[in-house]
Amino acid sequence: MARTKLRYVLAAAGLLLATGTAVFAHKEPHSIDQLKAFEDVFMDQVKAGDALFHGDGDVEKKMNARLSRTGMACAMCHPFASDTHPHEFPKFQEQMNTFATLRDMINWCIEKPNEGEKLGDNSEAMKALEAYIYWSNRNSKLDPGRH
Repeated sequence: MARTKLRYVLAAAGLLLATGTAVFAHKEPHSIDQLKAFEDVFMDQVKAGDALFHGDGDVEKKMNARLSRTGMACAMCHPFASDTHPHEFPKFQEQMNTFATLRDMINWCIEKPNEGEKLGDNSEAMKALEAYIYWSNRNSKLDPGRH
C-alpha cells in the first residue's frame, strides 16, 4: 500500500518537473469590475428569489415554477427569510424525519403545506430562492446541525 502511494507521489512530482509548472487552485485576484459583475448577477437572483418568496406569480411563470396551489407564499409562514434559519442546515429535520439540506426543506414546504410542485435542485427558481434566503441571512454564523 505504501509503495503504491509513493509511486503516485513520484509520478506527480515527475509531471511537475517535466512541465515546469504547477496547477494552482486560485487564479489571479478578481478585478473590481469582475467583482461588481458577480455581485450584479447575485443580486439579480436575490431579487427573483424575493419575488418568488413573496408570491409573485409572474416570476413563477417566467421561471416555470408552481410553488403553491393553496395561494400561500413562503412569506406567509416566514415573514422574514431569516426565519428559515439556513445557517443551521444540513441537519436532522423533524417534519421530514430525515437528515436534510436547505433545498430539501424548501421543497418540503412547497410540496406539503403549499401543495406546489417540487423544484429541481438546479432549477433557476431553486437557485433564486436559495440566493434570497442566504442573502437575508448573510450575517448569520454558520451553525449546521443546530435546532
